[in-house]
Amino acid sequence: MKIVCIGGGPAGLYFGLLMKKRQPGHEVVVVERNRPYDTFGWGVVFSDATLDNMRACDAETAAAIEAEFAHWDDIELRIKQRRIRSGGHGFVGIGRKKLLNILQQRCEQLGVELRFDTDVESDLDFQGADLIVASDGINSRIRSRYAEHFQPELITRPNRYIWLGVKRRFEAFTFDFQKTEHGWFQAHIYQFDADTSTCIVECPEAVWLAHGLDRASPEESIAFCERLFADTLEGAPLMSNARHLRGSAWLNFQRVVCGQWWLQNTAGAQVVLMGDAVHTAHFAIGSGTKLAIEDAIELVAQLDRHGHTREALPAALTEYQALRRVETLRLQNAAWNAMEWFEVCGQRYCDPLEPEQFMYSMLTRSQRISHENLRLRDRAWLQGYEAWFAQGAGVPLIEGNRPPPPMFTPFTLRGLTLKNRVVVSPMAQYRAEDGVVGDYHLVHLGARAQGGAGLVMAEMTCVSPDARITPGCPGLWTDEQGAAWQRIVAWVHANTDAKIGVQLGHAGPKGSTRRPWDGEGGRDGSDRPLASGNWPLWAASAQPYWPGVSDTPRAMTPAQMERVAQDFIAAAERAAQAGFDWLELHCAHGYLLSSFLSPLTNQRQDDYGGSLENRLRFPLYVFHGLRAVWPAHLPISVRISAHDWVAGGITPADATRIAQAFKAAGADLIDCSSGQVHRDQKPVYGRMYQTPFADRIRQEVGIATMAVGAISEADHVNTIIAAGRADLCAIGRPHLANPAWTLLEAARIGWKALDWPAPYRSAKPQLEAGFARAGAGA
Repeated sequence: MKIVCIGGGPAGLYFGLLMKKRQPGHEVVVVERNRPYDTFGWGVVFSDATLDNMRACDAETAAAIEAEFAHWDDIELRIKQRRIRSGGHGFVGIGRKKLLNILQQRCEQLGVELRFDTDVESDLDFQGADLIVASDGINSRIRSRYAEHFQPELITRPNRYIWLGVKRRFEAFTFDFQKTEHGWFQAHIYQFDADTSTCIVECPEAVWLAHGLDRASPEESIAFCERLFADTLEGAPLMSNARHLRGSAWLNFQRVVCGQWWLQNTAGAQVVLMGDAVHTAHFAIGSGTKLAIEDAIELVAQLDRHGHTREALPAALTEYQALRRVETLRLQNAAWNAMEWFEVCGQRYCDPLEPEQFMYSMLTRSQRISHENLRLRDRAWLQGYEAWFAQGAGVPLIEGNRPPPPMFTPFTLRGLTLKNRVVVSPMAQYRAEDGVVGDYHLVHLGARAQGGAGLVMAEMTCVSPDARITPGCPGLWTDEQGAAWQRIVAWVHANTDAKIGVQLGHAGPKGSTRRPWDGEGGRDGSDRPLASGNWPLWAASAQPYWPGVSDTPRAMTPAQMERVAQDFIAAAERAAQAGFDWLELHCAHGYLLSSFLSPLTNQRQDDYGGSLENRLRFPLYVFHGLRAVWPAHLPISVRISAHDWVAGGITPADATRIAQAFKAAGADLIDCSSGQVHRDQKPVYGRMYQTPFADRIRQEVGIATMAVGAISEADHVNTIIAAGRADLCAIGRPHLANPAWTLLEAARIGWKALDWPAPYRSAKPQLEAGFARAGAGA
């Protein structure tokens, strides 16, 4: 075949040499705009997995690269006159210029034709080519030429950064955070050869503008960075790359994601994107070069599998795209998490977090490194951090004893202390009779209270008959219902050391529906109206939740709002009489109070619609009523949908304003859920996917938060709590599957100090021993 690689970066060069090695009969050409052995850039980072793949593909190239590597194991944080170091992270770096020179030399050895000083305008310049690899970088002309086909999504991020070098050795990958009168700057510094390091300086756009760096020359920008990071640089000057610094020295990162990766052009050649032309990964996790090299490796592997012929190219390219999209999106998502952390750290973390917790938050920023992964990397550092965290939670430590994992530290709000940070989520059971809970709820909640969690939340409990979601929903609108709840609360208090809470709510436009298992023809009955016996629905506006299916609610009048507010107050009084420890107001998921908060469901033209302040008016009125009758020494939380996942709906920025309003009204904690407000929602699911909402509200509003959603392991809980992303974690479905989830997870991670119910204690050592054997590989 005749193969042309447009762009002489890592992807094009490495693919070219691998193809020539596999099939010396191929005609392989790499076309590069720069001169021979003339390139720019500082250091790039490799992973061990990428190196293993390179050794398998071409040992000679791998050996030449490894001979030039700088190795480091530690990460060091410098902030607020403190230095904290953690080991076990295992990075290797090499200068970009050195890497490309090695790849160029290897191409020449294998017979790849290198054409320098050639600026390519079009893939059609290469008539007769069978395969054209467009590895022409982030500003790919080939991708732009076929943008309608490749469907690129280009997102320019707000932070500004400048990529520099310094003639100084750094033993650790160093992150230096410096505060100025206008905000925070951070430097990412890592060594890539015997005496040279990369130094990337980054800051938010507003901080960059406030310092006048938009008007600064490259030399002035470099001088500014030298002054700002003088202590860390120890007098070493920062170096620019003249060819890189054209115009402003400061750049914005651009994320590239393509829907399609290859096509056949009008000349019959297959054209495939590779490297930065098809995907970019933020430097916060250093995976750009890794992705480019692994693109090349995978495409060669597919050609080996399908055949090195023109006819085999479509099948090989189809499988190449399918496999690489999964892997690159996984890494891009991790890089996105890390990038967002650095974008907001000055606003969100640098000031409020102590250096110890800031270090933990930084290390786990991408969500690829978890609590137990840190233990594998640096057990001593993590155990020291656990001791620091436990002391902050008021846990007395005994020398020589293991400190408790963060999830098993106590948490206090007002006069209530929870024994640990695990909460059993309120999970609808739909098993009440006329709003009265019975033996089913006693068994359900009692079992989970025995299962080790610090707080067990009862399902949404309705404040009136027309507040129910289904006929099976529990209530607190009668004294009989209050007495039934009192029986359960008393059992939990008498037989466990868990606390128990109640969530008060009103279904609003999502009421008068079937239980999930009451659907017809095998359908889920959720959100479908009752076949008979319906009750009237109420909402902020006369807008059905499910157009064409749901009944249309009536827009509430002020008198109706007053009646509902009094229903909430009466229910809260009954909850207090029943002995509940915790009260939560449900303002999420499209139910009545949520329908007022979201602009998607609130179309009112009066004082309760329009601005967010107006939309908050009725939910806050209800909350004030609850706070007035609920015991002052007990906490009240508010569950909100922090993201509607629909354009024009509530955003995370809106959620911080909502949380601030409830905090000012006396709320103690915000329970941060999302979605279920509008049928057009498009959530982005993933493990711990809603935790960022709790994190943002906790840091920016300064209120305790509860994280919910796809939290299923002790490792998840420990990572969230230790990083300060939330104060509590609510676990739902895992507790449906196993009422003793918390006891099980404690045994899994080797934490033996969690007490078990006395009748069950004989099972404890057996479970712990089983996990210990499994962990030891026995």
